[in-house]
Amino acid sequence: MRKLLLMLVTLGLLLPLSAQANYVQRKDVQAFIDKMVKDHDFDRAVLNQWVAKAKRLDGVLEAIAKPAEKTLTWKQYRPIFLKQKRIDQGKEFIQKNRALLERAEKETGVPKNIIAAIIGVETYYGRHKGKTSVFDSLMTLGFDYPPRSKFFRSELEHFLLLAREVDIEVSSIKGSYAGAMGMPQFISSSYRAYAVDFDGDGKRDLWDSNADVIGSVANYFKKHGWQRGGDVVQSARVKQSTKEATRTKLKPHTSIADFRHQGVLTNKAYADDVMATLVTLEGVDGIEHWLGLKNFYVITRYNHSALYAMAVYQLSLELEK
Repeated sequence: MRKLLLMLVTLGLLLPLSAQANYVQRKDVQAFIDKMVKDHDFDRAVLNQWVAKAKRLDGVLEAIAKPAEKTLTWKQYRPIFLKQKRIDQGKEFIQKNRALLERAEKETGVPKNIIAAIIGVETYYGRHKGKTSVFDSLMTLGFDYPPRSKFFRSELEHFLLLAREVDIEVSSIKGSYAGAMGMPQFISSSYRAYAVDFDGDGKRDLWDSNADVIGSVANYFKKHGWQRGGDVVQSARVKQSTKEATRTKLKPHTSIADFRHQGVLTNKAYADDVMATLVTLEGVDGIEHWLGLKNFYVITRYNHSALYAMAVYQLSLELEK
């Protein structure tokens, strides 16, 4: 009980509601405002007005403590994204945006079905972009979620800069509980770094421009090292106990030759020096083994989860049919 109480105090859950929401009087928040004024020439009075209206979102704290990627098995996670309706609407999305997708694939090497699958997994092709105030989410996570406060304060900084750059009202932007925005659910730092003006209208619009969304997703993967024409993942057979089976690293770290020596085999032959990671999942029919290659790792740069990357990959296969 004592440990639980300490945890609740750390997260601020025992504070009265008025204190929870009154960010403007907190020293750590004022230090952040000082930084925004000094480093980026923001108006202090305007920042104080925004912060004074910010709401602490306890639902956000609850959601981030139990993301689906960390609480579900593959057999539970896969059906969420491989439903026939999502597949059918993905094929429709590709048909409607074929020229844009093919242009993005030609320019970046990222297959059109991978681009569409990302958008399908993230927001159901733009249908579910999020209903949470991004500013309130980032304030809550930046100042009331100690495990990742540094990251979310950085995202809050990027968010305020982004709002100024694209000229949108801070309080009007809605997104996910973690502050991801638009059809592709870019966090603020990714929006600033990887979003592109693919339709040439002088703006980078990830809410209403399918062109910019498609071009930006493709650019994201290109910048993270997508290998044109490369495989994503390959099913594997594990003939014997291997030290790799217990590893959870997403980045390829062992050569195909070393895997072969350890009894990890695939139906497709790869050069000995190709690097991979062993992915072990609990599927409907039991344990599944896969070798994740460089492009699998690139997908996990979007969401650091093997379940997520596998869902994107398998949805992309369905969209090809």
